[in-house]
Amino acid sequence: MTTALRVAPRTAVVLVLASVAALAAFSWPFFVPARPESMARTTEAPLVFIVVLPVLVALVLAELSSGGVDSKALAMLGVLAAVNAALRPLGAGTAGIETVFFLLVLAGRVFGPGFGFLLGAISLFASALLTAGVGPWLPFQMLAAAWIGLGAGLLPARLRGRVEVAVLAGYGAVAAYGYGLLMNLWFWPFSTGADTQLSYVAGAPVLENLHRFAVFTAVTSTFGWDTGRAITTTVAIVLVGPAVLAALRRAARRAAFDAPVTFAVPPPTAPPGDRQPSGP
Repeated sequence: MTTALRVAPRTAVVLVLASVAALAAFSWPFFVPARPESMARTTEAPLVFIVVLPVLVALVLAELSSGGVDSKALAMLGVLAAVNAALRPLGAGTAGIETVFFLLVLAGRVFGPGFGFLLGAISLFASALLTAGVGPWLPFQMLAAAWIGLGAGLLPARLRGRVEVAVLAGYGAVAAYGYGLLMNLWFWPFSTGADTQLSYVAGAPVLENLHRFAVFTAVTSTFGWDTGRAITTTVAIVLVGPAVLAALRRAARRAAFDAPVTFAVPPPTAPPGDRQPSGP
């Protein structure tokens, strides 16, 4: 029995549009010359946030109207987002140790891509409010984490047992590095100045700037923060993944997220005068 919430066509369309918009928000300096001022994205971030919130609302509405998410699934979403928000301060900021992504990967795996997308964005938003981490980086963190939950929900559904845990652990490691790469991308064009070999060059060919960015990421975070995040996520999935997957699937089965609501009509009863005696 599958526990993943189904993704209706309209929800898939919203997810695709959201992903395209997010990709544009991260990568536009490669195609449109950006201002080199170090604080340029502090003015862009509110615009990205204005785009993110309607996308999340649209995704929830699309899921609700298509039957993918009901009140029980929304309650589960709130609980998991709260747990993630509480877990994040335990590791964030210490040698790249990150305690939020393993649960995001496992929940996205169990409940599907739409649920995972919402959980990633809401978890990072809630943790930012909890830790006073609201800043121009927040909408980009929300989008990057949303992609992690989305990708976990798109993994092959038939995997089970040790193979499933191994695939999820590998995905968690790749997602950890991908998250670091995206979070470098949001500020890199505006933070390195204009006179280094790692600097963004406005108007330069895309491949040249991609090369500069790849070197910048490898030097500044890949072998440090990103590796710490990847190790933490992988170890957590391996150690507690089987138990958490079982618990989430048990909760999904008991909540019967996919069960349609039906109302049974009682059979008609005969009037008292028409009833036949039951005995001799």
